[in-house]
Amino acid sequence: MRRRIFGTTATTAVLGLLIPLAGCGGSGDSAGDAGTLHLVAAEYGDGPATSSKPYWDRMTADFTEQNPGLKVEVELLPWADIDREVSRRVKAGKAPDMALMGSYSDFAAQGKLYPADELLSVTAEANFLQPLADAGSVGSTLYGLPFVASSRLLFYNEALFAKAGIKEAPKTWSELKADAKALKDKGVKYPYALPLGPEEAHAEALIWELSNGGGYADSSGNYSLASDQNIDTWRWVKEHMVATGLTGPTPPSQLNRAEAFAAFLRGEVGMVNGYPSLAHEARTKGIGVATVSMPVSDNLGTGEVPPTVGVADWMMAFKQNGKRAEIGTFLDFVYQDKNLSDFAGRYHLLPSTVTASRTPAGGGLDKNDTQFLNALRGAQLYPVNDPSWLTVSDTIKRNIGRAVEPSGDPKAVLEDIASQASQASKKH
Repeated sequence: MRRRIFGTTATTAVLGLLIPLAGCGGSGDSAGDAGTLHLVAAEYGDGPATSSKPYWDRMTADFTEQNPGLKVEVELLPWADIDREVSRRVKAGKAPDMALMGSYSDFAAQGKLYPADELLSVTAEANFLQPLADAGSVGSTLYGLPFVASSRLLFYNEALFAKAGIKEAPKTWSELKADAKALKDKGVKYPYALPLGPEEAHAEALIWELSNGGGYADSSGNYSLASDQNIDTWRWVKEHMVATGLTGPTPPSQLNRAEAFAAFLRGEVGMVNGYPSLAHEARTKGIGVATVSMPVSDNLGTGEVPPTVGVADWMMAFKQNGKRAEIGTFLDFVYQDKNLSDFAGRYHLLPSTVTASRTPAGGGLDKNDTQFLNALRGAQLYPVNDPSWLTVSDTIKRNIGRAVEPSGDPKAVLEDIASQASQASKKH
């Protein structure tokens, strides 16, 4: 029987949200003494000034002050390494007590993780935003505790739109194409930036596929990577956007998200899909930006609104060292509204709980973040609750860009991806 990869609300979820940084901290292979917890966490910053270290230093110091006899050592690893390194340690019998990273389901499938109901109070467990709780659950059991999250919206440069005489945001693919052509005619380098490079092509791909009624799964929750809708999507993108030069000089398969964002912040991009931090960065550079839902295919019914793409990162607790009670005490502390909101605010992401998203740090969300939060409430996330997702997402990232290359055949590329996904699912 094929595994259902989504929960009852057909939600899906994210691998690393931000740019990796060189790791810091100790080797972490030792379980430590009974009063010490070891957390391996992804580094969210992109340099010393934005490192996560000051947050965790303050958080762990405050925790120990309130809980004498307990302390937490935090080891930061870059996004590029953390999944592989934590997996290595677990396999070697040297699991950390906790990890904060982009995937959890492989460990849950191996029986390595504590379920949330053995760590958190009923109130705390019920406090997670529903799409995130669904994506963090295997069956009806929550194993991946969502930490910070985001959603994706279409960004456009208001000054470039005005220069091109565009009066309002596109609502359909045909309007998107027309606006991109108007931008190109005014000399905009990347009328629509299409990052299908290996960094995060699976996000851009899902955004486009959902906007044509497709996606990564069918209505039963099974992988549906080579559906008719998805094939039609990439044929349209190749013919109407890439072949016409509306996606800029860099081949989409070679354009990564970070490069697309950097070009946007240089004023070289008319439109690009992004998340809240990009809006904040643009604002600091004096770039006028507006954000809207992704335009939909002209084939969709009038008024049909596909889900946006949501992303999240996951906190998990390993059983190996038997520190359930201590871990639960620490997680109760970390998930307090102010503590969670402080981290989310540092990186312009969204807190994962209902109460923290209402009143982060006591001040509420700004208008920009509120728009992303509203989109997140009905978002579809990647299928991180399927143990094969790490392999499948890597396959998508490495291959989907071929669908829009001059010699690319979207149908053949998608069928190849689907075949590899089927093999990955069988291994789990």
